[in-house]
Amino acid sequence: MIAITNRLLCRRPLHEQVSLIAEAGAEMVILREKDLPDDEFRELAIPCREACGDVPFSINSKVDVAREIGVSRVHLPMPVLRETDVSDFELVGASVHSVEEAVEAEKLGADYLIAGHVFTTACKQSDPRGVLFLRSVCEAVHIPVYGIGGIDAGNVGMVKDAGAKGACAMSGVMSVDDPGEVIRALSW
Repeated sequence: MIAITNRLLCRRPLHEQVSLIAEAGAEMVILREKDLPDDEFRELAIPCREACGDVPFSINSKVDVAREIGVSRVHLPMPVLRETDVSDFELVGASVHSVEEAVEAEKLGADYLIAGHVFTTACKQSDPRGVLFLRSVCEAVHIPVYGIGGIDAGNVGMVKDAGAKGACAMSGVMSVDDPGEVIRALSW
């Protein structure tokens, strides 16, 4: 289960929530805080990276910040992946919203994909793409695919059955006192 941050949903400082997420066994934490300018993002990234301990820590979109602070994993939206040399990173992920983007991301060097949004979620106003979309993405590429968007204990089995390697959560792990419960429910 990959946890994606949103400090605005937390009831405690973000690095404390990240620590709880890491302790609960998340597969990776992606620092997403895309509304922050680079200097504020950098200040937030350092304690969050430390809070992860041995859990892999990735930075969303801000490739230059990742390089500056020595983070070897990045997660990118397709426009950034298309325009950025990421050959110096250990792990590169991409967010995709179509089968065509998934195939393109793999060709551009992505090591894994996050595909969504699969189910209805408060984080997105548009209609969900559904499980058939997720299955199509999983079948179109040779790299791991993680589903995102509205995934919970009641529907995580459908994500697994679609061929996804795992699930992602943002609000589910950011807005709760015990993210471990969510992580356990969304992991297989």
